[in-house]
Amino acid sequence: MLGGNICQVSPWTKTTKNSMAEDDIYTQDGTVDNKGNPADRRKTGHWKACRFILGNECCERLAYYGMSTNLVNYLEDRLNQGNATASNNVTNWSGTCYITPLIGAFIADAYLGRYWTIASFVIIYVLGMTFLTVTASVPGLKPSCDTNGCHPTQKQSALVFVALYMIALGTGGIKPCVSSFGADQFDESFEKERKQKSSFFNWFYFSINIGALIASSVLVWIQMNVGWGWGFGVPAVAMAIAVIFFFSGSRLYRHQKPGGSPLTRIFRVIVASFRKAHVEVPYDKSLLYETIDEERTIVGSRKLEHTNKLRWFDKAAVETEADRTKGLKDPWRLCTVTEVEELKAIIRILPIWASGIVFSTVYSQMSTMFVIQGNTMDQHMGPNFKIPSASLSLFDTLSVIFWAPVYDRLIVPCARRFTGKERGFTQLQRMGIGLAISIFSMITAGVLEVVRLNYVRRNNYYDLEYIPMSIFWQVPQYFLIGCSEVFTFIGQLEFFYDQAPDAMRSLCSALSLTTVALGNYLSTLLVTIVTNVTTKNGKLGWIPDNLNRGHLDYFYWLLAILSLLNFFAYLWISKWYTYKKAIAFGQTK
Repeated sequence: MLGGNICQVSPWTKTTKNSMAEDDIYTQDGTVDNKGNPADRRKTGHWKACRFILGNECCERLAYYGMSTNLVNYLEDRLNQGNATASNNVTNWSGTCYITPLIGAFIADAYLGRYWTIASFVIIYVLGMTFLTVTASVPGLKPSCDTNGCHPTQKQSALVFVALYMIALGTGGIKPCVSSFGADQFDESFEKERKQKSSFFNWFYFSINIGALIASSVLVWIQMNVGWGWGFGVPAVAMAIAVIFFFSGSRLYRHQKPGGSPLTRIFRVIVASFRKAHVEVPYDKSLLYETIDEERTIVGSRKLEHTNKLRWFDKAAVETEADRTKGLKDPWRLCTVTEVEELKAIIRILPIWASGIVFSTVYSQMSTMFVIQGNTMDQHMGPNFKIPSASLSLFDTLSVIFWAPVYDRLIVPCARRFTGKERGFTQLQRMGIGLAISIFSMITAGVLEVVRLNYVRRNNYYDLEYIPMSIFWQVPQYFLIGCSEVFTFIGQLEFFYDQAPDAMRSLCSALSLTTVALGNYLSTLLVTIVTNVTTKNGKLGWIPDNLNRGHLDYFYWLLAILSLLNFFAYLWISKWYTYKKAIAFGQTK
């Protein structure tokens, strides 16, 4: 565990003139090195540490997508599951992968810190990947197959799911920590590092998509043409390489110390506020309770400045006569301004978080409605080669790989000239641009479906399995989704890290990931409602098995309208939002 000499005089607290040079040497955000001492900016952090984190993320995502992209085919082929059963098992497992980050985030923020949480869960991850490879390649553990198909036993099927949910726990433990841990390598107290931190999130997402690109092309081909043992073995090796990358940079990393249970602090403020419901909040906010500058009630966390919104919770920081006479402060009755501001920060983030759910619903169409739409179109590339409709998601990945560096190297410098902001756009503006682009992706998909259906009607192709219309007409909608990701998803990564209290950053990163799970659930709910409503009185509905006789375009219009309403709601929410203001170590208000 991280630890240091508590008797050592911290460079953060020096106030002499000679210490000014040392203040530039050491970080001002509370981070420490691997020995628990204040982090030396010359020897730790920056890109020299992040290259190991980016390498780890690229290999980990290659492993994850290499195993998950084609998982539904494995369940159908080797475990002999039907379409509905296999699909439900994959979505349930995928949802778990985006819920378990809450567990890893809580452990990181409260007890272990991000480094040791990643180090612990990555072992579970590797073991799960290895176990899955074993179940697909070792005789007796893998199902026996013949010309009539595969015949898995209950034990063999159970072992596959044990491996899968070990992976879900492993990826959940590290997913919310890696991006935050990478951002910890830059101290925003210094202008140069603050700019580098913004660039880090672009290159982090770029690394994710490089891994996804290799997984959805090379690894899927290996699984379908070489075998599942090799198909799962290569991702397992990639995960092992990810572990090597991560630990190789250990001596260079900066660490944010865990600050104790964030949930306990949140409940303390709520309880204290209710206990002082009839107490008046003083007009002079300097009278609110806060520790003296050298003291930090939350280990390794900077103090937060008071904000005027959500003032009711300020009651928890009002020091009454009863608090003074009792001597020892009761944390369930009297909280610091920083603890109150932590709760306010979480409350302010929640509406922004909620606006990401509809965006994730649009994003989820790439693996559902876009594929179904593509299944009806001409999939030939030349006379002999057919591209699976699901493989067009490559164009989303290529779009991200294209737009991430373009945004960082071209758009930000140009925008900076007009806005005067060092990041070009604020985080909220960046996410808003992505939300707007996502609307056009649904409009593009809807227009293509209108054109496709008109082509069907003109030529009476209602019962034709593949209409003579190239599947590559879908490329623009995939490309727009990828562009919107660069603005919204990367903006979310940066926003939830930057606006989270120091001791809650992993938890807030995990919170942002839950929008993906909820977006998928919302998509399922919408499809269920639309199907039930539009199939009444014997009608085929909007999304029948034969899309040539349906109206998938109506579903796209529905998503476009929901996205537009969500965008307007987001504009109102972002106008109301107040950015967090942290006080660097060694500074006073």
